[in-house]
Amino acid sequence: MCRLFGLSSAPRRTYATFWLLEAPDSLSRQSHQDPDGTGLGYYAADGTPHVDKAPIAAYEDRAFAEDAREVESATFLAHVRFASTGSLDVRNTHPFEQDGRLFAHNGVIEGLGTLDDHLGEDRSLVKGDTDSERLFALVTRETRHHGGDVGAGVAHAARWIARNLPVYALNLVLTTPEQLWALRYPGTHELYVLERPAGGQHGTRHLDHSGSHGRMRVHSAGLADRPAVVVASEPMDDNPHWRPMEAGELLHVGSDLRTTRRVVLPEPPAQQLTLDDLSPDAAASQQAA
Repeated sequence: MCRLFGLSSAPRRTYATFWLLEAPDSLSRQSHQDPDGTGLGYYAADGTPHVDKAPIAAYEDRAFAEDAREVESATFLAHVRFASTGSLDVRNTHPFEQDGRLFAHNGVIEGLGTLDDHLGEDRSLVKGDTDSERLFALVTRETRHHGGDVGAGVAHAARWIARNLPVYALNLVLTTPEQLWALRYPGTHELYVLERPAGGQHGTRHLDHSGSHGRMRVHSAGLADRPAVVVASEPMDDNPHWRPMEAGELLHVGSDLRTTRRVVLPEPPAQQLTLDDLSPDAAASQQAA
């Protein structure tokens, strides 16, 4: 299953070090399915988005993902991909960038021909083959139609997909230089939020988060003395305050770290897919690995 990770320390910029994959250190770990791509998104001080990403198609790509990356930003977005649609290519690797925003997705949406028809000329926003980048293009179009209101863009795009396309899941995280949005829909995959005070639950510790099976590790010494909000596919430390998002919940983390949350999709998709409905590759991409 793809791993999503978003972090905001806004309005303050923070240094953080990311290992998108850790080197296997046991036969047990080596037995798990290798991912198909990794990516990290962040912003320069002037708001310019940057994305470091690569497919996992060769030994060199795995080495790229295992290298430590120290970057500075107020918001961060990381993703480990297990491909459901699209080839193992950098253009299909998350995060994606559109209109200066960064986006990553975990899930499967079918009926892509119908979605392409609905996008019309906005299909030009899509550079690769994935359902995820098409979803982002619809969010981008709806955000433009709503005067730059990203929350409205996410909600309207997700509602259209829920009404009109077969959906397995469309968990997502979207960032701007100082804001973050996350959606969990429907209840297929979990998505967790941690509103972390400076120093964590003990008040003195840096952030050191690790995903399961060596999929991702994040370290930030700067968060020993400043607060942050984290969104992740799984709890990544022993802090007892990780909160699972509700099905259909849209979370917004503002430029002052204030969080707002509302259920924007209270009903399940009109065409809810199960694992048995998916192709073997798509089904494998949506199971824990």
